[in-house]
Amino acid sequence: MLKRLSALSLAVLLTVGGVSYEATAGEKSWFDMGQGVLDSLLGGKKESSTENAVLSSADMVDGLKEALKVGTETVVSQLGQADGFNTDQAIHIPLPSQLQTVKGWLDKVGMGGMMDDLETRLNRAAEQATPQAKQLFWDAIKEMSFEDAKRIYNGPDDAATQYLREKMNVPLADALRPIIDKNLSEVGAVKAYDSAMGRYQNIPFVPDVKADLTDHTLAKGMDGIFYYLAQEEAAIRKDPVKRTTELLRKVFGS
Repeated sequence: MLKRLSALSLAVLLTVGGVSYEATAGEKSWFDMGQGVLDSLLGGKKESSTENAVLSSADMVDGLKEALKVGTETVVSQLGQADGFNTDQAIHIPLPSQLQTVKGWLDKVGMGGMMDDLETRLNRAAEQATPQAKQLFWDAIKEMSFEDAKRIYNGPDDAATQYLREKMNVPLADALRPIIDKNLSEVGAVKAYDSAMGRYQNIPFVPDVKADLTDHTLAKGMDGIFYYLAQEEAAIRKDPVKRTTELLRKVFGS
């Protein structure tokens, strides 16, 4: 503090009253320091580097994109394997609500296991479809603008996930729907559904029930992906261990 005051005093003495004084090299450095302090106190413009500002902005955008790519990679690997959905109580896909009625009636005649089997197959279809979502996420991440990144960086812990959900909800659903539909057939869910409904309809006086397995599995599958993506994003923001690259440590380490 004393050095700053000395520099400021020297700067004032050298300039007050129009006195001309030829400073030595060492004195010039003190003069420059004092002049800088004076400018600061008087509201003068602080030194800045346009190049550094641009670099900082680029780092922020690239850091957020990398965080999202790392996050989606982790989530897809976790959910896109056997039991990624099925044994995870946080995101396990239940039967559609309409089919709970069917299960109740089939339980009474000792055939409720058919609906349990169907429920497992819905989860299997979601597990097989999840890896297809990774490239769709990465394509959306590439389009993130600086304004998007700035808002996300200063937002809540799941700001990037919210951004992706808003941006991708429709195109992701459109892209995954035929994949889910195909997988439901491949894992035997459609056949299991038809068999269970056939048994159900043979029970006298039961209400008519229909369910869209594709839309139900798609919606619940997307919920599961975004659920864990939000957790990954929050972890990268808060947990240094999750910052697995130099860029992530640079952007989120401050």
